[in-house]
Amino acid sequence: MAERGGTRGGFGTRGGRTGEGGRGRAEGGRGEGFRGEGEGRGRGRGEGRGRGRGRGRGQRPKEETKGWVPVTKLGRLVNDGKIRSLEEIYLFSLPIKEADIIDRLLPGLKDEVLKIMPVQKQTRAGQRTRFKAIVVVGDSNGHIGLGVKCSKEVATAIRGAIILAKLSVIPVRRGYWGNKIGAPHTVPCKVTGECGSVLVRLIPAPRGTSLVCAPVPKKLLQMAGIQDCWTAAKGCTATLGNFAKATYAAMAMTYSYLTPDLWKETVYTKTPFQEYSDHLANTTKKLTVGVVSSFTLNNTTNASNIELVLFFVVDIESDDCAASELPITANKILAKKD
Repeated sequence: MAERGGTRGGFGTRGGRTGEGGRGRAEGGRGEGFRGEGEGRGRGRGEGRGRGRGRGRGQRPKEETKGWVPVTKLGRLVNDGKIRSLEEIYLFSLPIKEADIIDRLLPGLKDEVLKIMPVQKQTRAGQRTRFKAIVVVGDSNGHIGLGVKCSKEVATAIRGAIILAKLSVIPVRRGYWGNKIGAPHTVPCKVTGECGSVLVRLIPAPRGTSLVCAPVPKKLLQMAGIQDCWTAAKGCTATLGNFAKATYAAMAMTYSYLTPDLWKETVYTKTPFQEYSDHLANTTKKLTVGVVSSFTLNNTTNASNIELVLFFVVDIESDDCAASELPITANKILAKKD
């Protein structure tokens, strides 16, 4: 006869995006029946059923960018290997309109879901609920991005927030607290960022101090590659979105304040669009990228099937894209007799 109770279940791993984790099992049981010997009613958390918390940990599986077809001039230059670093883009303040540019230039980029919260809007038919995702991306080497997206589905909101975070990647300047020994490890000077009522101040700290801050700015500072920093915050820091945006704004100020070592005049060269104008002009004006969809119309009058193909056409000069149908004429219609 098994003893009453059994061994208490331990604590399992926290659930990630896949939803694993949850309530666990323990050895033992109550009595001799089907619960007597084996796995009974233990307490605690472990491996078993449950939803998980929905937070990502580490790097998401990268999507294949081999089939990436750029639709902007900047994307074409990056895809052709003419631009090999983000600093060349930042030097001329070129707008980044494709997330694949960041994937190509920063292959070690990681993302983290800070929060997923439901938001509601009152309509005549009732309340409309959507989900708002706050995502931060970074490479732990001086680049950070923050994205916020709202959608009807959680997966769509996370995917859109990751894209917006990649499009908002900024450089973060790092410096020293005292003597310039070793690699830069902290912020170069005191910087402040605010959003709503939240004000975040980043203060340089000596090596070995680590990050003295709340969990939200700590995650952003880690993904930006800052190892030591003191912080001071005031306002309603319980609002996670404003807290993250204020920290992001403070890190963006690291390159806005010009220290004496940045006083020297910058010698500008030609912009990438001017330097590689011949390369951009070699491509024809419009390029058919591929088939988006095809469908068949059944014409009952003459008993024939008409197949229409929808193509995706890119206008390279104006940096926009449009979908167009093939002209439907008598000699171009693909008709097959039944």
